[in-house]
Amino acid sequence: MSFFPKVPMPITLRPALPFDIAALWALRTVAVRVGCATHYAPEQIEVWTASPVPDGYAAMLAAGGGVVAMQGEAIAGYAMLDIDKHEVDAVFVDPALAGLGIGRRLLAALEQLARLHLSASLNAVPFYQAAGFVALRGEAYAHPSGISLASVAMEKALAPA
Repeated sequence: MSFFPKVPMPITLRPALPFDIAALWALRTVAVRVGCATHYAPEQIEVWTASPVPDGYAAMLAAGGGVVAMQGEAIAGYAMLDIDKHEVDAVFVDPALAGLGIGRRLLAALEQLARLHLSASLNAVPFYQAAGFVALRGEAYAHPSGISLASVAMEKALAPA
């Protein structure tokens, strides 16, 4: 018997990979059956969960549009972004872990995927600002030649296609 409270394992995020697809789809199916049961008719859920993995999932993963939340070795949730359309395709969390903020973390990770980041030379800052980039902070850019250059970290949220 332990006198110490059980501390849940931390959640880490990693890119989704092609070999994850079957496990992601299985998690999605459970999440739909449990989480949607109070909002949809059983017949709708049956058809919804019987659908196969979309053909586009592998392409979304290849484009870097998938993020997996891991709790130890177990998949706790995942999110998919169609980078070409700038559209969130899926955010699913293991129902046993609902309410712990995993979905919010996954969505925030997708938001980061939908932003352009760059390190602007000082003279280029006005150019990038005119193109919609926002300055985040000054930084030192480690140039491949070995010198350090003052620069500005900038980002731009991508607009829908």
